[in-house]
Amino acid sequence: MELWQYDATDLARLIRTGQASARETVDSVLARLDKVNPAINAVVRVLGDEARAAAETADAARARGHALPPLHGVPVTTKVNVDQAGLPTDNGVIPLKDFIATEDSPVVVNLKHAGAIIVGRTNAPAFSMRIFSDNALHGRTLNPRDPELTPGGSSGGAGAATATGIGAIAHGNDIGGSVRIPAYCNGVVGLRTGFGRIPSFNPSAPVGRPPGAVLMAVQGPHTRSVRDARLALEVMARGDRRDWRWNDVPVQGPSPARPIRVALAPEVPGGRTNPVQAAAVRLAGKHLQAAGYVVEEVLPPDIERGIELWHLICVTDVFGGLWPQMQKMGDPDGIAAMQGWLDLHKPADLPTYIGALTEREGLLLKWMTFFQQWPLVIMPTLCDLPPKQRADTTKSGQAEVLESMRVALLAPLLGLPGLAVPVGSHGKLRTGVQIMAMRNREDLCLDAGEVIEAAEGVVTPIDPVRG
Repeated sequence: MELWQYDATDLARLIRTGQASARETVDSVLARLDKVNPAINAVVRVLGDEARAAAETADAARARGHALPPLHGVPVTTKVNVDQAGLPTDNGVIPLKDFIATEDSPVVVNLKHAGAIIVGRTNAPAFSMRIFSDNALHGRTLNPRDPELTPGGSSGGAGAATATGIGAIAHGNDIGGSVRIPAYCNGVVGLRTGFGRIPSFNPSAPVGRPPGAVLMAVQGPHTRSVRDARLALEVMARGDRRDWRWNDVPVQGPSPARPIRVALAPEVPGGRTNPVQAAAVRLAGKHLQAAGYVVEEVLPPDIERGIELWHLICVTDVFGGLWPQMQKMGDPDGIAAMQGWLDLHKPADLPTYIGALTEREGLLLKWMTFFQQWPLVIMPTLCDLPPKQRADTTKSGQAEVLESMRVALLAPLLGLPGLAVPVGSHGKLRTGVQIMAMRNREDLCLDAGEVIEAAEGVVTPIDPVRG
């Protein structure tokens, strides 16, 4: 097996024990990048020289007998919408192509502190606001399983890179599914962390963010194994006291009452659920039941209203801030997609907006009460198969995309963690589910994910399917 094929846990062990060097590992991953990235355009800025220099430093530190951090020498990628010192935080926007960060964001600091070596920056849509990773600055990322379908977004470059072996861990972020949806589309593991788990700000940001983004936007990793998602969480959750949202709580929580009860929601209210996605949820339930979990099909509270609240809050935020920027600096497809969203979901006046934020609080209380009886909830990751590229650029296409996305909106609305894992398959694609738990209980999601992974098999890198 070549080094680029290993997961982060094994790579760190091989480097730590001297069975591989950091330089050999980085060279292997960069060679893989050179081979497959031209077919998918997942990595839009290759950091080859920087990565090789960091690998030499890492190998020298090991030779001197220094204590080695948990990701010492392990190649990873970061997304173009977070600050990385000396590089542009361009977010897929042409006028931001020279917006150079002067310091690292906390999540980049944490990856470097853990010894990870950043080999490249991954693609996203303009302003990271679509489930299609396509922009006028960097071009389109293709799904390695089917180039006619989206690789997901906004962390589509991260998902595609992970699926093809370009790094063992890919950083992403999620306000409406942007970690979990690419994980599903590319057939890998994606962890949306809960509110405040990972410090999440860009030092370059000139002003604060609107309430919806403050409450819903989080960071998280893409990996090919659940154990790597756990390792990445432990690394990325290291604190930064400048971020008032950061939770200084252990990654491993108290043991819940046994057996753990799991609520399955194969069909999601508010629209159609593709039967293959519903089947994936039921198959995940069978895997957990075989491992001693108590599984029942039961719906959490007020799902349809939760979906409406996400749109109401986020559309109002976007209309008052990001929409004018998109019109000024965005690309045509991004503008068309956002216009379609705004046509379908209207921004609210101030009393209605405040009422929605207040209602969100009440819904969160209902869900926390539900979690006391059902510590885990399993739903589809998307309600349908991945849509075709550019499907959201017409109003009717955007309506279909949003209908499929509705299941991804609940975790952000409520600040919950969600782990996307592949379950089953459909032709060239993997079907998949998301495992949700209450805030700060990513560990319960990961425990269940490992059970499912043991039944389904660990994800292995794939070669891109040529269009």
